[in-house]
Amino acid sequence: MMRTLAFVAVLTLPAGGAAAQDAFVEFKALKPEVALQAAVAAMEYCRSEGYQVGVAVTDRFGTMQAFVRDRYAGAHVEETARRKAWTAASFRTATMDLGELTAPDTMFAGIRDLDQALALGGGVTIEHAGSIVGAIGVSGAPGPDLDDECAREGIAAIEEQMGF
Repeated sequence: MMRTLAFVAVLTLPAGGAAAQDAFVEFKALKPEVALQAAVAAMEYCRSEGYQVGVAVTDRFGTMQAFVRDRYAGAHVEETARRKAWTAASFRTATMDLGELTAPDTMFAGIRDLDQALALGGGVTIEHAGSIVGAIGVSGAPGPDLDDECAREGIAAIEEQMGF
């Protein structure tokens, strides 16, 4: 009788058990084609303003998905744009804000000592329904505030596809 009850109990458990359901996470990330559209839109906006830039788009973890560089942008823009996007994704905040948060003599000043972190405006998270789905980094405009503006224009160009 006890063996029969144990067998019945096993049959009524959900397949894989509750532990298996707790072993995985689900998340959204931009498709590479959408990441490329954001990068191109940011570059084209900068170009229309008279700036030659490079634009990097990463996934939510900071891994590069797309990069574009305008024809006269400096060689440094690849690294700088990538690091801005990586920083925004990694610290889950715009690099313009991170610049202030990590200023010398602040509690977070040490973040600037990390190899990849770049607390310079132009890196912005891409969000959908309250979750970060990627980040964009722009480098090459005449100031970090203008890099930031271009990045936000790149995001605006894909908002409709993300359901906004």
